[in-house]
Amino acid sequence: MLPLPAITPYPCCSALTSVLAPAQIGRLQRPSQPCGSITCTRTSLPNPPSGQALTPTRTVTITANDEMKLSLTEISAKPGEVLRIRLLAVGTAPKAAMAHNFVLLNTGSNQIVFAEAAAKAVSTDYIPPALKSAVIASTILIGNGESAEIVFKVPAKKGNYPYLCSFPGHFAAGARGKLIVQ
Repeated sequence: MLPLPAITPYPCCSALTSVLAPAQIGRLQRPSQPCGSITCTRTSLPNPPSGQALTPTRTVTITANDEMKLSLTEISAKPGEVLRIRLLAVGTAPKAAMAHNFVLLNTGSNQIVFAEAAAKAVSTDYIPPALKSAVIASTILIGNGESAEIVFKVPAKKGNYPYLCSFPGHFAAGARGKLIVQ
């Protein structure tokens, strides 16, 4: 696979990268259109050597809906596997009231603490800067009719890694799950 050229993201993506650690950002590809029809792909953890993109072994598609639920509550993966998570927002509510993301946390992370801090992190798209070290991978915030993808290397350590939607109220309503690494 050929390395992707350096791409300047739209301002919405730039704002998100300001709250992520360099190892989490990896490679940000510019969406085909600015916000309103965003598809953003980031490759993270670990950064590919020599600017090469990670090649996923499979794609897991998760839908998020107006009931504040994610379609999958468990994902199984092998240690070191490269996954693509594709998040699709389906529903009719406007983005300001019903946005979605996928946030994968380190094993042992407290989802409740993260979700509570995220609800106050409006300026960073609900990724709390003080807890960004707990994030393994995350998508951008999307509205209904939009999609986002993240490609990442599954941690080598076996265990359960929690994931959630960090938009206010979604975790409490059940928008959460776990990545089971075995």
